[in-house]
Amino acid sequence: MSTHTLSLTINGQTHTAPVNGSTTLLEFLRDTLHLTGTKNGCAEGDCGACTVILNGQAVKSCLVLAAQVDGAAIETVEGLVGVGGELHPLQAAFVDAGAVQCGFCTPGMLMSAKALLDRAPAPTADEIRTALAGNLCRCTGYAKIVAAVQQAAERQEAAR
Repeated sequence: MSTHTLSLTINGQTHTAPVNGSTTLLEFLRDTLHLTGTKNGCAEGDCGACTVILNGQAVKSCLVLAAQVDGAAIETVEGLVGVGGELHPLQAAFVDAGAVQCGFCTPGMLMSAKALLDRAPAPTADEIRTALAGNLCRCTGYAKIVAAVQQAAERQEAAR
């Protein structure tokens, strides 16, 4: 299998590392960079637990080959925490709204929600549901997750 030297920006930091041609972005993040917040739920693109933001778009990292993202900018759930350790408004809203239960889906939900809020700072409930449609949760029933994204949007608007 061929090896490729990958250089990309993850959470604002440049990383350069060799990668096998068949390595997924999910495997690269977890196994090479030890960014384990991105979860491997199904490895088939069905659950959304592995969602990251790639060049501004929410993508399922299990479906993307690492070699395809050379030069890209990627955001993972680890990048949400502020420099002083403070929670991102989305993280705080998920806690406050009770949108976190087992927590396995939460990193993917947060990244899908962040991609939405980055492009639509005041989304409707339908827009939130559409943005989160690729993320599965077995615990919450989604109502609290939608409420949390709405709260985060309101908090971010108030902070502007």
